[in-house]
Amino acid sequence: MSAPQRTLKIQGALRHTFEYGMAFIDLVHYDAPYFLLRITMTATDLGLTHELLTDLFPQPQSPDEWEQYLLSDEQLRQYKEKGYVHGVRLLNDRQVDALRTQLSEMVQPEHEGHQFFYEYHSNESSNENSTLFHALGAWRVRPAYHDILWNPAFQMAAYQLIGAGCRLFHDQLFSKPAQHGGVIAWHQDYSYWTWTTPMSHLTCWMALDDADTENGCMYYIPGSHKWGLLDKIDLGGDMEGIRKLLTPEQIEDFDKKIPIEVKKGSASFHHPLLMHGSYENRSNRSRRATLINVFAEGVISNQEGDTQPGSDNYPQIPPGEKMQGDYYPLLVNPEKNFGSFVESIHTLNDV
Repeated sequence: MSAPQRTLKIQGALRHTFEYGMAFIDLVHYDAPYFLLRITMTATDLGLTHELLTDLFPQPQSPDEWEQYLLSDEQLRQYKEKGYVHGVRLLNDRQVDALRTQLSEMVQPEHEGHQFFYEYHSNESSNENSTLFHALGAWRVRPAYHDILWNPAFQMAAYQLIGAGCRLFHDQLFSKPAQHGGVIAWHQDYSYWTWTTPMSHLTCWMALDDADTENGCMYYIPGSHKWGLLDKIDLGGDMEGIRKLLTPEQIEDFDKKIPIEVKKGSASFHHPLLMHGSYENRSNRSRRATLINVFAEGVISNQEGDTQPGSDNYPQIPPGEKMQGDYYPLLVNPEKNFGSFVESIHTLNDV
């Protein structure tokens, strides 16, 4: 820093704003021409701000600008019948680059703001020869991950697939490094989310790299969202562990799994009961993804007994009370977001 002026003799603290937090600068001792400063860095919890922090995601100003993001009726019917829709373009190259850069910072365990994550696993794989980075809460830590929640392309698809206004549940990061990326075992998302009810949730999975069968793309079992709820399993454990819970009919469906290959910047959306997982990455390419999980406005807390979140860091809502507040912000208010255009938007309820 440049040499300070003599005005540093005044008592009190000076303050300087950095990209991800604040620096509080205290004059500890002054005896001209020497001085001693104490500098304390404190990270900013971005989750307390519910407006855009960057210019990465411009907001539509007219029905025509919203219309470009509409899912087709065919896509809505596929989601209803098979439990998913994929290949939906949500991010441009500039947005992907910003997300990749900030992810590279967050995979370092002592990064600025790490205390705001709900869960942070440098390696969630149970295989000592594999690595699976998994974290929840990036929207509170870095601005691109904060602002992506208000990405209009995501907002439109989420509204259409839920059929109502929706709130953030939580976000997720997954990173499978080249050559030794771990598996994400077959599972249903809602098996981890029963501490909220009723089940009216949606997962959006966005590729930060091209995801294919070589580097560990997701696999889906079409129609498995109609199986009903199964027990949760260890995400980073035995890839096929869920099979022991399946009926013969479900195993027959299970063997019809399909790869969901997604280009960088594109997304897949899936039902909270859809059975899905992803195999290891043994390619020379990374496989990075960010997810947004939302639920319909009106979902309440069911947090009691065995139905608990994965850690104590999640914002607590008493049982029976509506899931809302700073850390469960309303992302889609149909009338406010879309105005009169809302009457022209087809949702899952219309097909």
